[in-house]
Parts: sequence; structure tokens; C-alpha cells
Amino acid sequence: MNLDEFVTSHAPNETQNTFELESSKLLDVSVDGSVMARAGSMVGYTGEISFEQKSAGGLKGMLKQKATGEGAVMMKATGTGHLYLADQGKEVQLLELNADDEISVNGNDVLAFEDSVSWDIKMMSSIAGATSGGLFNVYLSGPGYIAITTHGEPLVVPTPVSTDPSATVAWSSNVSPSSKRDLNLKSFIGRSSGESYQLQFAEEGGFVIIQPYEEVHPEQ
Repeated sequence: MNLDEFVTSHAPNETQNTFELESSKLLDVSVDGSVMARAGSMVGYTGEISFEQKSAGGLKGMLKQKATGEGAVMMKATGTGHLYLADQGKEVQLLELNADDEISVNGNDVLAFEDSVSWDIKMMSSIAGATSGGLFNVYLSGPGYIAITTHGEPLVVPTPVSTDPSATVAWSSNVSPSSKRDLNLKSFIGRSSGESYQLQFAEEGGFVIIQPYEEVHPEQ
């Protein structure tokens, strides 16, 4: 195609939605006020938008930030314009939370959420052994839209289920994982540590979001 056709065919979509997917890997946020986004996810913006790094939980959140780096996973974007977000080519999944909905998302997989969404960073002490799964998760409660990222198309599995921590993206708030160690599988899983950990979701009636990819996180 010629240059004019290229410019026209790849121009942003004009919609009234606050969150709009420009592609499966690029989120367009129409900012009129403020929105929360993953620190470092901005790839471009129009209009007048300023950015401020944020930690959840006040002093407690600041301590988490110093101890793990997870406390500062978010930034607050304020102003008017269009904010374009992406995260290393991962797929963007849009979810609408009702007022009584809550979901726990791995800190590495939160991309953005509306200012109406409440959030907090919590330590997953019950899975301290499964370090690659992320000791800190972001708890999001509605109402409002959230955007999370996955490597490839996700699978939503009903509980009870056991999952690989490195492939686990999020889970419903009515279930809580514990870590399960299986030394019989140490030759196949958990190669960096020589041990095998899985997340075990024993309760019924919930769900877990997993991705077809084992994401390696830095050691805490």
C-alpha cells in the first residue's frame, strides 16, 4: 500500500469507549480525568496528560515497594487526551467489573483500570514457596473496566484446579491458593530451583485464568 493508505488504515479508531483495543496488543484509553496504568506501559499519548507513580496501601505499600519492587507497579495518568498502552507485545484482555466483583491479578499482568476501581497490593503468604508466581498480587474491585495482559489466548478454568505459578495470571476473589510441592516432578518443572511448586485452588465455585506461557519473574 502507498503511504496515505498506510496512514489511513492504521489510524486510531474513533469510539466513545473509555477503553478501546486498537489491536489485540494495544490499548487506547480515552482519558478525561484520571486512570491507573502499569508503570512503563505508555507507548504514546495525545493531549495533555501527566504521570505520577503510585503505591497502594500508604506506608505499608511503600515498604512493599522497597522490599520487592512490586509496590510501584502502577502509575496515575491525569489529564485529557488519548493514552496508548502496551506491555511487551502481550495480548490485552478487557474485563468489566460490577460493583460486587473482585479479582486478584498477578502484578506483572495488570495493564490499566478506571479510577472508579478500588485496588490494593497484597502479599500472598500462603504461596511463599512458589516465588515465580509472584508473592504480591493486585486486588481489583469494581465497578469499572480493567485491562490485563496475557501471553497468547488465556484459558479460564473452574476450580478446584492446580496450576503452574508461572502460567497463572489471575483468579476470582472467592478462592485462595496454597502452594503444593511435588518433588517427583522436579526434573520437569521448576528447573531453576530443582523443586516443583504448583498453586492449588481447592475451593469450588471460582475460576483461575492461565496463559499458554511460563513467565519467568525475577527472584524477590
